[in-house]
Amino acid sequence: MRRWMRRPPCFFSAGCAVALTVAAIVALRQNASAQAAFPSGQNVAPVYEGWEKNSDGSFNLVFGYFNRNWMEEIDLPVGPNNTIDPGAPDQGQPTHFLPRRNRFLFRIRVPKDFGNKELIWTLTSHGKTERAYATLKTDYFIDDIVIQNNNGAGGAGGGAPGTLDNKAPTLKVEGESIRRATVGEPVSLTALAHDDGMPPPKALPVFNEAQRRSRGTPNTATGLRLSWFVYRGAGKVVFDPPQITVWEDYRDGKNSPWSAGWAAPPAPGHGFRQRRSPRSSPERSSTLSF
Repeated sequence: MRRWMRRPPCFFSAGCAVALTVAAIVALRQNASAQAAFPSGQNVAPVYEGWEKNSDGSFNLVFGYFNRNWMEEIDLPVGPNNTIDPGAPDQGQPTHFLPRRNRFLFRIRVPKDFGNKELIWTLTSHGKTERAYATLKTDYFIDDIVIQNNNGAGGAGGGAPGTLDNKAPTLKVEGESIRRATVGEPVSLTALAHDDGMPPPKALPVFNEAQRRSRGTPNTATGLRLSWFVYRGAGKVVFDPPQITVWEDYRDGKNSPWSAGWAAPPAPGHGFRQRRSPRSSPERSSTLSF
């Protein structure tokens, strides 16, 4: 697992989720479990995930968020309702918030003499304000293993074989980084991801209720996957083909790596292709229109 700075993409051997300032969304179907919680009307809480140390002595402060809704996606432009202090209010944070838990989403680099200072991410939504306080306290240290386990690649108890030697996928997005679109006309995006095949691909097992309640960490299917999703910008965006869910949707029957029985498609079609490189590593490209 290699690190990246303040970018929408998330890379894990549990999968690969890729985001620009454009979006892919997956239509969600309500079921009893969603209705028992809150489909909408709740706020978004910022989350400080922890800090990483860089080779030059500087640090990355890593953030995610928890949207308390199961259905509602919330837009909070940079400003009074979505700001980071001290410094400029815009430090690369998301402005479009997908449902539920979204982990390790962006990083802010701070100097090696950051010391006892703190960085504060403040979000206000549905009339409620919450803050995440980022510090270099020892308990908040994270590394690649912590990130993998918390995203589910390590299995229900963490530490699954193949995670220790896992390397992050590489990604190439073809074309310009900024695209101009016209309303009513599709825009094609192409990306190529390459992975070392570790940990080996596996479907997420089907657990009984007792097993679900006893899990110590999140659990997810493993194997290379690539998704486009909204990171910034309001407005409904639809991709063809529909994308794999990138937020932690545990509900049964969903197109989500956290959904029981889900497996990364070994040879996806409809705009995808998979082939082997000379090193027998999986390689996948994705061409989509939105």
